Amino acid sequence: MEITQDCEIIVRAPLHLNDKSIAEFVEKHKSWIDKNYRKTVEKSQIKKQIIGNKDELMKKAAEILPGRVEYFSNITGLKPASVKITAAARRFGSCSSKNTICFSYMLMHYPSEAIDYVVLHEIAHIKYHNHSADFYGFIGKYMPDYKQREKLLK
Repeated sequence: MEITQDCEIIVRAPLHLNDKSIAEFVEKHKSWIDKNYRKTVEKSQIKKQIIGNKDELMKKAAEILPGRVEYFSNITGLKPASVKITAAARRFGSCSSKNTICFSYMLMHYPSEAIDYVVLHEIAHIKYHNHSADFYGFIGKYMPDYKQREKLLK
């Protein structure tokens, strides 16, 4: 059984299974369907709301993020090759092997403490292209409370 992002409920069954058995299975899992269908509808509505504000959030990101990158670049001594704002939906930021940093406009939904954590995280990737203990040690040097800030993104 699956509830798609488009809020469709799909039930898959072997060809030899009769309709009565399928209906019984669905009835048995009705509470799971109801609970997860509601969650999916809520997520879908939130996603539509976010997409509706995209232009406004892209503008806000373009106003805020370059300044935060400059601030953390100055204190760490690490400068990205360039900074871009994207519409990435699955990650808040990324750093390429050529040290180009990208940030999702979705980051603008979060408090400034979380935004600063993501900015420092991506700048740290200029020095450490991994998530090693040294990488997190570097972040901790400039942001001792980074673990609490990271939780704001969950």
